[in-house]
Amino acid sequence: MKFRATIKQSGRTATGIEVPPEVVVGLGSSKRPAVQVVLNGYGYRSSVASMGGKFMLPVSAEHRASAGVAAGEEVEVDLELDTEPREVTVPPDLSDALDRDTDARRFFDGLSYSSRLRHVLAIDAAKTPETRQRRITKTVGLMHDGRS
Repeated sequence: MKFRATIKQSGRTATGIEVPPEVVVGLGSSKRPAVQVVLNGYGYRSSVASMGGKFMLPVSAEHRASAGVAAGEEVEVDLELDTEPREVTVPPDLSDALDRDTDARRFFDGLSYSSRLRHVLAIDAAKTPETRQRRITKTVGLMHDGRS
């Protein structure tokens, strides 16, 4: 489903696109559909969320840069229902650390796709081995304590 919308900025960095209610209905799955998004020929996976009575599609800084778009810009949005399973590839070093703590592993495996992905991306973004290890240790500790 295609529509035109302006990329809205909220706060200093958060951006999103308001999705018309008829588009959400047209996707037909739920009020929080998983979607494939195409902006300026760049595609990514996301979910439409209800925020403040409006349906919103998040557009991260990474996605804005890859699509060559900015807050305040009007864009053509192409959404399709995403029915493919959402799997997070857990790096071996994080997986090994989680395997050594059954409570942490159980909690991590029970997290939503987006929560697991957030932790994996933070670890993968580390610029030094020391930072990476610190982030793995922190993640395992949070999971062990039942916090995300």
